[in-house]
Amino acid sequence: MKTLLLLRHAKSSKDDTALRDFDRPLNDRGKDDTKLIGRFIRESSISPDLVISSPAKRATKTTELVLKSAGLKINVASDERIYEADVHRLLTVVSQIEPARSVVMLVGHNPGFEDLVEALAGRTTRLPTASLAQIDLTVEEWNKVRVGAGKLKWLVTPKDLKKTD
Repeated sequence: MKTLLLLRHAKSSKDDTALRDFDRPLNDRGKDDTKLIGRFIRESSISPDLVISSPAKRATKTTELVLKSAGLKINVASDERIYEADVHRLLTVVSQIEPARSVVMLVGHNPGFEDLVEALAGRTTRLPTASLAQIDLTVEEWNKVRVGAGKLKWLVTPKDLKKTD
């Protein structure tokens, strides 16, 4: 069985209107939220074999800060196909993951990530910024991933974690 973790980028700043969407940085709330998610990952003993991130600035910074807070040193691949991806493109990315990988985290954006959860798990789910979802896949190989091939095991948001502090 394969496990897919979906991490939506943390809250970003829209203050600088001269910046392209691709170049938007995280705001202070986003940076704080990455610490909460990183701590959750550390305390849950989640350990991805690989992280694949959108190259957008807010996604790469989210990846960096979450992994740092989680205390994980993991290979991070950047895949431009994740930026502004629809569900079909995301399914292609997932289907091309190296077969030896068991637990993989994608870091990216909505609406594609929400659509991917719905496609894989058959469940409409809201993924706020910096939320993390685990989808357990019913396939043994990434290239066998298809619509309906997963189950949403859990979804955690920074808001959920603030309630437990």
